[in-house]
Amino acid sequence: MGGVIRFKVDITQLPAQLPTQLPDKPRIAVIGAGAVGCYYGGKLAAAGHDVRFLMRADLETVRAQGLTLRSVGETEVRFPVTACATPEEIGPVDLVIIALKATSNAALETLLPPLLHETTALVTLQNGLGNEAFLAERFGAGRVMGALCFVCLNRVAPGVIEHYGHGKISIGEYQGGPLPRTRALVAALRAAGIDANAVDDLANERWRKLVWNIPFNGLAIAAGGVTTDVILGDPGLLRLARGLMRETIAAAAGDGQAIPAEYADFQIERTWAMGPYRPSSLIDFQGGRPVEVEPIWGEPYRRAQAAGVETGRLEALYFLLRKLAAHEAR
Repeated sequence: MGGVIRFKVDITQLPAQLPTQLPDKPRIAVIGAGAVGCYYGGKLAAAGHDVRFLMRADLETVRAQGLTLRSVGETEVRFPVTACATPEEIGPVDLVIIALKATSNAALETLLPPLLHETTALVTLQNGLGNEAFLAERFGAGRVMGALCFVCLNRVAPGVIEHYGHGKISIGEYQGGPLPRTRALVAALRAAGIDANAVDDLANERWRKLVWNIPFNGLAIAAGGVTTDVILGDPGLLRLARGLMRETIAAAAGDGQAIPAEYADFQIERTWAMGPYRPSSLIDFQGGRPVEVEPIWGEPYRRAQAAGVETGRLEALYFLLRKLAAHEAR
């Protein structure tokens, strides 16, 4: 995740210890206003927070009609939000929620600087491993938080998000345990109707999410474009999913992150309730958009290799997905 640094933020001039609090009424920007960004940012906006969304494709529709959230078992909600065409239009904020796909991380080098003041905090909702490090290297580790979203939703039309189930979000600091700002963000999300919690070990939580993402996002594509219920209902695919889960847990242990073996059973059981769900990587693949192959499969595979952990299923899936995604993107 290298590249030429093109921004003007001088991290050597940041305070030695960034403030650990958020303002009582923080100004919030959402970068990556797809399904995930619109859902969590939209819930905060609907609860009265000052949230500004960076939008392109949906910009005019959302400016005219607002955001629409459809959740199973709940009344459809439509509400106005502040949609902006450029980060300069948003201006400096107190918190940036990053929901951009990790395949577009290079764009953050130009998107983020206009949003930053001296103590702006960053929280990435992105999948996989390495995204917090990317931000820390470029904008200062003291700014960075990470969040893991356990939610089933899709963007079904411009400005329209359908929420099928779950919604829990876990938030942790890139360095160390929860700070007052971590807990303040959790409290704001809870007040907005989101099941949120602060975690002591963000790295461990990242690996735990990969126990689901690696098999289900990967097999949904590799098995020919299938939903999660098809994977669960096919004995061979289910056996392969369980094998990938075991390998992911072993890779996590090699990376210094202990996850109990029974966590795989928990993830299998919770997936049954999703029904015929299309994982986000499958949606990207079928839509001809870049798939987050490196952070979800590549980086875990490389860490396993570095630790001497055998992950034959993950290796095969990674190289297959890399080939399929490159072909689909042509």
